[in-house]
Amino acid sequence: MTRATFITMLAALAIVTGAGGVAWSQDTLKVAIPQRGAWDAGVAELGQRGGIFKKHGLDLEILYVQAGPESIQAVIGGSMDIATAAGVSAAVGTFAKGAPIRIVGSEMIGAPDLYWYVPANSPIRKVEDFNGKTVAFSLTGSSSHAALLALIAQYKLTAKPTSTGNITATITQTMTGQVDVGFGAAPFGLDLVEDGKIRIIATGNDVASLRTSVNVLQNRRDAIVRFNRAYQETVAWMYSDPAALKHYAEYSNLPEKIVLRVRELIPKESMATERVEGIDQIMADAVAGKFIPAPLTSEQVKELLQIPN
Repeated sequence: MTRATFITMLAALAIVTGAGGVAWSQDTLKVAIPQRGAWDAGVAELGQRGGIFKKHGLDLEILYVQAGPESIQAVIGGSMDIATAAGVSAAVGTFAKGAPIRIVGSEMIGAPDLYWYVPANSPIRKVEDFNGKTVAFSLTGSSSHAALLALIAQYKLTAKPTSTGNITATITQTMTGQVDVGFGAAPFGLDLVEDGKIRIIATGNDVASLRTSVNVLQNRRDAIVRFNRAYQETVAWMYSDPAALKHYAEYSNLPEKIVLRVRELIPKESMATERVEGIDQIMADAVAGKFIPAPLTSEQVKELLQIPN
């Protein structure tokens, strides 16, 4: 199992619906997104600002949440149609419990953006120093949670995973000593690195394994197909048009020197939506994390993965 195949589903797009079968406007999709301002999770926002979703006949209503599991809960509650950048463990666990959730695409291959850091004056110098320390992740079932569990397993650590919410809240808790090690996602926090306020101890590249509602999908398949096409077109635009960086700077409020590096930090090949890979490893990790008692059957996996063409 390579690093790339694991992360593909780690941040998968999921679409769910409440049992009430609420009917939405044919051209409007309500999208729940975690970690406002992140480059990879911000595809829908940037595509909306760039007019790409409008070109595909879609108007997105966006709700920002702290982490992926919250975005899934928002759509399960019936107020949203799609959850993006949701951790695969939460998605698989929710599906296994009977929720009408389907994965309709993937958000990222690899983990070029993920990192763990400490304040500059921390005695922690290497991954092994995480033993006995509190290490941050956003929420249970999120991609940052799954990545941390993989890091702990690989290095056989006795670290204490600690939920800290979104990236901004995590920075505050890490710098004030409420948690020993924070988590971040490039380009967030890199200005703190350059200013010498924090030190990065490990990244996603150090972890070997990291190298929608049924009714909505059935009744609004055309809108979901258009969403996926607009999403893919937006990713291409983000890596080719300088206007995309201008929109991102306004959206993220990050320093210009960081914005200009985002394409280098998160290469285009890591942003993929058309395939989902690494099912066996994903199931093994979901079992290890106690999100499911046993791997899904091949029939269940086929039912869960519904990527429209």
